[in-house]
Amino acid sequence: MNKTEKPSSDFGFIRKNGGAHTARTMMLDELSTLLDYVSAEDVSRATYIAAIEEENCLAKPSGRSRILTGRHLTALYSLDTKVTLFRALLFFWIRDKNSQPLLALLCSYARDEVLRDSASLILDAVENEQISREQMEALFEKKYPGRFSPATLKSVAQNVNGSWTRSGHLRGRTKKYRTKPQVSAGAVSYALFIAYLCGFRGLNLFSSEYVKLLDCGSVRTHELAEEASRRGWIIFKSIGDVVEVQFPQLLTAAEKELASEQA
Repeated sequence: MNKTEKPSSDFGFIRKNGGAHTARTMMLDELSTLLDYVSAEDVSRATYIAAIEEENCLAKPSGRSRILTGRHLTALYSLDTKVTLFRALLFFWIRDKNSQPLLALLCSYARDEVLRDSASLILDAVENEQISREQMEALFEKKYPGRFSPATLKSVAQNVNGSWTRSGHLRGRTKKYRTKPQVSAGAVSYALFIAYLCGFRGLNLFSSEYVKLLDCGSVRTHELAEEASRRGWIIFKSIGDVVEVQFPQLLTAAEKELASEQA
């Protein structure tokens, strides 16, 4: 069994049908505004929700839209610093601004089945290949025959293509073309960390689906892991094919124990 099939929900993974992408994109602008507004690494989910619903930090036009926005952001990211995935996202978000679009994608991917289902179409495409909305619709219709109405299918396809555009995997407004995302040390660190939570260790971390999402090649991924290690974000040691990666700043004692059970 692939180790990524059943990562522990205790870390914040969600592995069930559906997800926020049936209604929204990965909401990068809203997440960025919210995390700028609530600029702390250790606050409760209630603080984020209050910022959205009561203080209207996202400038939504109605109370109903504020509530829905909070629900969608919670589904995508948890907005809870007690949740491992979100706490680690915050760690790199604050330290590596350039990584933010990919950090959002990685966390969304770990929590949203619809986004995960779309990845094969994106990652299998060659650079500059066109990815149409109709292709994405066909993928979802094949995956979930008859589940979505034509209007909903169109909306879902637009949402996931919008997320892949914001992450840097696609470019263009009406017509979408495959491109390479801009990858930095924070995104590589977070991808390796998520793979670690899924049970991967050593060199196998670099073959995980989360690192593959970055689409930047093995050599560059190792270089960025070394950069992250120099910055003190992770511990990365490599001698030939012997690789050790540790995350001392990102895991509580209880999480370390649970992560060891995943390996």
